[in-house]
Amino acid sequence: MSEVAHVSHDDHHDDHGHHHKETFITKYIFSQDHKMISKQYLITGLIMGFIGIAMSLLFRMQLAWPGESFGIFEAVLGKWAPDGVMDADIYLALVTIHGTLMVFFVLTQGLSGTFSNLLIPLQIGARDMASGFMNMISYWMFFISSVIMIISLFVEAGPAAAGWTIYPPLSALPMAQPGSGMGMTLWLVSMAIFIASSLLGSLNYIVTVINLRTKGMSMTRLPLTIWAFFVTAIIGVISFPVLLSAALLLIMDRSFGTSFFLSDIFIQGEVLHYQGGSPVLYEHLFWFLGHPEVYIVLLPALGITSEVMSTNARKPIFGYRAMVASILAIAFLSTIVWGHHMFVSGMNPFLGSVFTFTTLLIAIPSAVKAFNYITTLWKGNLQLNPAMLFSIGLVSTFITGGLTGIILGDSTLDINVHDTYFVVAHFHLVMGISALYGMFAGIYHWFPKMFHGRMMNKNLGYVHFWITAVCAYGVFFPMHFVGMAGVPRRYYENTAFPMFDELTNVQVLMTVFAIIAGLAQLIFVYNFISSIFYGKKGPVNPWGSNTLEWTTPREHIHGNWPGEIPHVYRWAYDYSKTYENGEYIIAGQDFVPQNVPLQENEEELNH
Repeated sequence: MSEVAHVSHDDHHDDHGHHHKETFITKYIFSQDHKMISKQYLITGLIMGFIGIAMSLLFRMQLAWPGESFGIFEAVLGKWAPDGVMDADIYLALVTIHGTLMVFFVLTQGLSGTFSNLLIPLQIGARDMASGFMNMISYWMFFISSVIMIISLFVEAGPAAAGWTIYPPLSALPMAQPGSGMGMTLWLVSMAIFIASSLLGSLNYIVTVINLRTKGMSMTRLPLTIWAFFVTAIIGVISFPVLLSAALLLIMDRSFGTSFFLSDIFIQGEVLHYQGGSPVLYEHLFWFLGHPEVYIVLLPALGITSEVMSTNARKPIFGYRAMVASILAIAFLSTIVWGHHMFVSGMNPFLGSVFTFTTLLIAIPSAVKAFNYITTLWKGNLQLNPAMLFSIGLVSTFITGGLTGIILGDSTLDINVHDTYFVVAHFHLVMGISALYGMFAGIYHWFPKMFHGRMMNKNLGYVHFWITAVCAYGVFFPMHFVGMAGVPRRYYENTAFPMFDELTNVQVLMTVFAIIAGLAQLIFVYNFISSIFYGKKGPVNPWGSNTLEWTTPREHIHGNWPGEIPHVYRWAYDYSKTYENGEYIIAGQDFVPQNVPLQENEEELNH
């Protein structure tokens, strides 16, 4: 961007102040400022997250103590828990909405929406997103879809109940069961609006990264956070429209009498008129989004981890170019592995072997990232603050969860454990817990940037991390063994199978860990809310970080920088960089921000 452009932009910015004062509504509600929109995403995502976690605690109690009467069931579920005993229909509905909220509303928009919005303009040196208006529309469509999803909990026949993947025929026949009625229709409408929101956001992120980088900010000088958000947005644009088509075809099947996904259906001995459709077609459409979705959830968390870990190890990230290459490789491979979700759907065994091959290939870039994280930590001057602990925790769950993926990605080994708790344990560790850790790391790390320099309480952060980390493994490690024993997922109770009786104690153990983990999140909520108002103010650059967002003033201003946008002269990872004689580049300071020109006799790191 030229100097002239800077000057004219700044003049416009000054005039802007004279014309009208921002009102409460334009500043906090219909804001077009990326910093405010990121807070809106974060708070909406956290609220949806707490509803999702609460649901998981309810059905975990049912799994541990099947058929028991609990007062809390009656209080929360009302007619769905007569005398405090959970009804079988609502069990599946809870599982369905829990999955939907956590995967889409928390870990897709809550994570990407928050940090892409906050960091893309700040870290590339832009005044704002390419289109502030489109950004605002994206958030409000997300908000509307969230409201519709919550409204669906209160319809008379109950919310959608077919698992979060909503396979037909349960989702395609409104008369199939209570959870296939109005609740399912609202689910589909909510998801259609959600996808529109996600696409608008993603297009904005892509255009911003390509067009609005400041002078000197070449693609190879971008922080890894921005690479991750950029590639995540590209995957979203490629794969979300496929889910939209699946949702629209389901709406057609349900309401307009078509048969895309239905054929030869009998209900109580009577044959329905649907002919020629295929439920397996729906599985293809769903998983063509569903697997890239895993990486849409995971890549932003990995990008945040790269930045937090390098900053807190006081070392350059190990293998910057390999990290970028692995992000791109993951993005490409994620679109050609979806069939591994369908090995038992009657797939041609040869096609199964092709999907096995591509699935095992994706382990390579994932392993590159894991090794690079470990090497970045090696001999680093580790600052073990809460953000750093969550980043290290992410590497742990990413590896342990990823190892079981090798079993599930193999078409023969998968047959034994498909649709058991082994699968549930695998994807909760590798995408659920890992992405949540990335989200927490990001919140602890960039909280001072979001909330005017206030810091979250470090000690509460430590308590939050350790309880969460121990309990997460406490829930999902034993779950692998329950799955290997053959316990199927989504069953309301297993009392009909005497061979599973001895596993009841394991279910109780997992549920106790889950309840403790759920309560530990209240510590985080207290820390988060109290720190917004009463957190102590830290320095402008509290972590000694190199990226551009820490060069902006504490108080949020429209346009981010009061004067000219800083220029960039180096990559984002010059930590502990020294001259040949061992002296730091900037005397007494072990980091060199990106806007500091190269000094005499200083070599630019070859990354």
